[in-house]
Amino acid sequence: QVQLAESGGGLVQPGGSLRLSCAASGSVGSIEAWGWYRQVPGKKREWVAGITGAGSANVADSVKGRFTISRDNAKNTVYLQMNSLKPEDPAVYLCDAVIQMGATPILYWGQGTQVTVSS
Repeated sequence: QVQLAESGGGLVQPGGSLRLSCAASGSVGSIEAWGWYRQVPGKKREWVAGITGAGSANVADSVKGRFTISRDNAKNTVYLQMNSLKPEDPAVYLCDAVIQMGATPILYWGQGTQVTVSS
């Protein structure tokens, strides 16, 4: 069984920074790709950033230049560095991972971590 656990959320002032982490634990196979999403109540879940096993990273236009995704393969962890946070960034931030379990790629989700931006 694999579990993903996000951490690092919290309250920050506009213009501030947070670094989110998402760690995979359990019987983790090869992690093929990671993704970060955010969810606001009543709105569609929004893709924020993704990074492949080869290290190719992309971020959504809405956060480009402010958010950076990175990964630490040795720790089975992905990070989301969020700078210059804006009032429109608050959400529950969730990570997902595509993990190769034997011959089968399986998608896992974390529970999410709350990010609040307020002065």
